[in-house]
Amino acid sequence: MAYNLLKGKKGIIFGALNDMSIAWKVAEKAHEEGAQFVLTNTPMALRLGDTDKLAEATGSLIVPADATSIPDLENVFTKTLEHFDGKIDFILHSIGMSPNVRKKIPYDSVSYENYLKTMDISAISFHKVIQTAKKFDAMNEWGSIVALSYVAAQRTLFEYNDMADAKAALESIARSFGYIYGREKHIRINTVSQSPTLTTAGSGVKGIGGLMDFTERMSPLGNATADECADYCLTLFSDLTRKVTMQNLFNDGGFSSMGMSARAMEMYNKSLDCRDCHDHPDNYRIDK
Repeated sequence: MAYNLLKGKKGIIFGALNDMSIAWKVAEKAHEEGAQFVLTNTPMALRLGDTDKLAEATGSLIVPADATSIPDLENVFTKTLEHFDGKIDFILHSIGMSPNVRKKIPYDSVSYENYLKTMDISAISFHKVIQTAKKFDAMNEWGSIVALSYVAAQRTLFEYNDMADAKAALESIARSFGYIYGREKHIRINTVSQSPTLTTAGSGVKGIGGLMDFTERMSPLGNATADECADYCLTLFSDLTRKVTMQNLFNDGGFSSMGMSARAMEMYNKSLDCRDCHDHPDNYRIDK
C-alpha cells in the first residue's frame, strides 16, 4: 500500500544489483511512493546484475560509477543534476565488500591490501559520496542520506571479519558529516543497522545461515527482511523524519537490545542435552 511519502522527491540509489539487494527493494518502494531516482553501481556489477530491468520498471536513468572513484562520483552527480534539472532529496549508500571475507581469510591473518580495499569500498566511499554531493551543492534543504550498516560495528560477531571495522567507520562518518552538513544545509545523515539478510553480499559471509537462525531466535520480533528494511529507509527519506540525524538506527527485530532469549536458550540447552556430560570434564566446555 503506497502513501505518497516521496511524491515529488528525487534521489540517487547506490548498489542495486538484483532483486535480492536491499537497494533494489528501496528503489521499488521509492518508485511506488512517487520518487524518481538515478541508479548507479560499478560497471562490472551492472554487467553481471539485473539493474537494467529495475531501471526499465521504474523509469530510471543508470549511471555507471565506482563509488571509490571521485571522478566517477562527480560524473554521477553531474548527470543526475542535469537529468532532473535541479537538486535531489535523498541518497542511499548500499555498498559493502570485503576481499578478506570473500577469500575466507581470518581476521587475525588479514591481508592488509585487502583490508584497505574493504575500508575504501565499504566505508570511505560513503565519505566520498557525501563530500561530492556537498561540493556540487546537490541536495535540497532537509534532504536525507542513508547508509546500510550492521550491529557488528558495536559487537563482535564470529567471522564478520574486517567488515565490522568498516561498519564502525561508516557510522562514524555519518555522525561527523551529519553535523557539518546538517549545520550548513539542514541535510540529515543516518545509518540503518539491518538484521542479517540473504543478499548477494550477505550470502558471502561464512555461516550466514546459522547466523540468521540465531538472530531469528534472539529477536523478539524476528529478523527484519529486505522489504522491511526498505520501508524503514523510505521513512528516513520522507519529511516525517526531518529532525532525525547522526543516528545509527536498528532495524533488527530487537536483536541489538537482547542478551539471551527463551528460544535461543532452548536450542542451547538441547545441544547440551545431546552430550554425554559424564565422560569427561571437557564436555562442559561451551567452546567445543
